[in-house]
Amino acid sequence: MRPELGQFEDEVHERTPHGTEILDVHTHLGADEDGSRLDLPTLLRQLDRVAIRQACVFPLHDPDRAPEYRAPNDRVLGWAADSGERLIPFCRLDPADGAATEAERCLARGARGFKLHPRAEAFGFDSAAIESVFRIAEHAGVPILIHAGRGMGPVADALCDVALRHPGAPLILAHGGIADQGVFATRLADHPAALFDTSVFGPLDLLELFARVPAERIVFGSDPPYGRPLLALYATLRCAAAAGLSEADIRAMLGGTMRAVLTGEPLPDPTAPRRPQTLTMTGSLARVHMYCAMAFAGVVQGQLASARDTLELARSVCRDPRPGGAAGALQRILRSLDAVILALDTPGQRVPSDVLYLASVLAATEPPSVV
Repeated sequence: MRPELGQFEDEVHERTPHGTEILDVHTHLGADEDGSRLDLPTLLRQLDRVAIRQACVFPLHDPDRAPEYRAPNDRVLGWAADSGERLIPFCRLDPADGAATEAERCLARGARGFKLHPRAEAFGFDSAAIESVFRIAEHAGVPILIHAGRGMGPVADALCDVALRHPGAPLILAHGGIADQGVFATRLADHPAALFDTSVFGPLDLLELFARVPAERIVFGSDPPYGRPLLALYATLRCAAAAGLSEADIRAMLGGTMRAVLTGEPLPDPTAPRRPQTLTMTGSLARVHMYCAMAFAGVVQGQLASARDTLELARSVCRDPRPGGAAGALQRILRSLDAVILALDTPGQRVPSDVLYLASVLAATEPPSVV
């Protein structure tokens, strides 16, 4: 364990209800055209680090995908078979390249769901091919996980239309549905199994998800190799606590709901979303969250001098001699910022951007208090 991560890993273990079997609904394996890669041993190590029992897995946007994603899908099916029942294979489909045929072939080989990526494959949801995929999923009773994050055009209404025509096909909107969260949450409110996964980078997006979508329709996802299970689980648990979820709610979100989907069990009726749509934050922590988010972007973009200047602003907030009820959180954050700045000031040292992200989540999700 890296020392600067210790407090966050400890909090994850403390906030996870004892005995919960976590299921991550959103992971990848293989290679992507953008240069990203993830192999089976690395993914399993990432899951083990935070005691994630199982994960749904599917291919990346593999350069070797033609024809019909057959080779990447076969590799994922093989890796899942080699994982000791840790990984649950989904097949990835391209509506422009034999999606229906590949869906049937992969189901026969043990696939448990489908993955669609309308940004990478550049498609909409008003085609005969999409209709066929939903029809096959509905007949087989398997879920469809769909990229619904950044880089999307105005596809929400067409996607909702096809999903509502096939209510027997469980739907998982990845990345909290932030591509059009309000439309998805409103139009799919009466769908019997429209779920939203928590693989969202911004904690404010995730907090808003709990204000728009019932807890019974939210499932945990982390999105490796782009996300990390530790970071995603920390953000999910902090946002769930801020939303007032019960231990039973958290158990369902971390695994129970998705296991019911995979075994064909009916989901419980949804209740009202747990959070109000008004967000209350302590001013000092709101400032720290903003500065940490800005600095994180600077680190990722290689603008290290700018990131360091921004972190000094965050540190100045943490040193406030009259911090009020935010004192404990500010002290924790200051320790993290010191570790990041030390790395920035040490030639050749890796900058722990993950610690910076975790500090930003802590700042955004700490409940306001008055002393």
